[in-house]
Order: sequence, then structure tokens, then C-alpha cells
Amino acid sequence: MQKAQQNIEAHLAIEPDFAWDGQDAYLFDIDGTLLRSRDRVHFESVAASVQRVTGFEVTLSGILVHGSTDTAILREACRQAGVPAKVLEEQYDAILEAMRDCVAERRQELDPELMPGVEEALRHLARRGALLGVASGNLEAIGWIKIEKAGLREWFRFGGFSDRFPVRAELIGHAARKARELTGPGRSPDARICVVGDTPRDIEAAHANFLPIVTVATGKYSFDELLKCHPEACVSSLADLMAMAPSAA
Repeated sequence: MQKAQQNIEAHLAIEPDFAWDGQDAYLFDIDGTLLRSRDRVHFESVAASVQRVTGFEVTLSGILVHGSTDTAILREACRQAGVPAKVLEEQYDAILEAMRDCVAERRQELDPELMPGVEEALRHLARRGALLGVASGNLEAIGWIKIEKAGLREWFRFGGFSDRFPVRAELIGHAARKARELTGPGRSPDARICVVGDTPRDIEAAHANFLPIVTVATGKYSFDELLKCHPEACVSSLADLMAMAPSAA
């Protein structure tokens, strides 16, 4: 799997009392954090599915998709296009299923590019005994297809997705509950769980669940923009985190 080239200056900021690689479980965002999609399959699935199921035409133009969820994006696209609320609610599940089918049907067109340092970071955390999971705004079936296509499926034991949670904080909370269940007896209530993401919305969702977060400036937002949102750790990329952090040695 080809990896994204790192073309930004390395930056790293970690709160002194935060052990970024000493947590019991990690919840990784997908898009912008683990990988970048060099195709438009997932993006185009929303409009294609709405039209297939309802006959209405929608667009994602003007909608902030970074850090959002598939279900929230779908609702906003339909609202923006004037799709009657009654039609959306009656056909909602059918549209979501059409989105899943659309990406599955075009699976061979998917062209993910790993962000710098992803495999090294996952290997490092796994060796330290951490439980690795996914917490993504993707629909579950779509998220796992992307993970599999990128060659990362072996690292992740569970996931939290947007199928039932249009609000990112809710899906993070759901994934955190799964992580606590899987960490084992004696650790689950007090399990240290960390989110890894690339947007201010990831930071907001993590903190809404009283969870720390490592943010990477490999998506739409710059290091400085993310740092202003006060994550526990902010780094230009996972590669820089692995190279610069003393605890990674």
C-alpha cells in the first residue's frame, strides 16, 4: 500500500502528564488520520444513493464533511436540496443500505493512501499491549471496506461507526464502551482510552466523553488550527510522533 508523502514541517506538542503511548485502548479515525482516499467512490455514494432510492438530486457542495458523519452528511444534503422530511425518514434505511451497496460494488475503484507513520504507530501501540479500535464517521460496512483495502484490518479488533450515531460524540462514546468491555476484567471501568483524529470535531467529541486525544495534521486542518482546540497531543503526523517522542524509542 502506497504511503502519503510528508510535505509539512514536523511539529509536536504533548501535555507533560499525558503518556500518549501508555493508554489501554485507542480509537482511530479513518479519513485523514489513517488514510487518504484518492478516489471519489465514498463521496459520490451519497448523491447516487439518494437519487437511486428517492429520485431526488442532492449535492455535498457547501457541506463541511471533514469530521462529520455519513448519517449527518446525508441529512444535511437532503435538507439543503429540499427533500421532504417525510420522504427522508421513510427511505432513510434504504438510502443507507444503497450507500453501503454503492461502495461495495465499486470496491475495486477504491484507492487509499496510508498517512505517514500509520503502520509504525499501530505496531508500536500493539507491542505495548494496547487494544486498537476504529471510531469513524463512516458507515460501518464502508469503514471496514476502506480499512481492508488499505491493508490495515489485522490491527483492529472493534469499531464504532455512524450507522446509529449521526453525532460524532455519540459514536465515540459507543466505541469507548466497546473498548471497556474488551479490555478485560479488572481494567474495564478504569481503562485508559485515547482517541486519534485529525479535526477539531474529533477533539470536541473526545473531550465530550472525557477522553484524551492525539491529533494529527494530516487531514484538512493544520497543526496550529488543531493546537488551538487544546488536544492532549498534537503532531504534524504519526511518523513525526514516532520519530520525535522519547517514549517511542
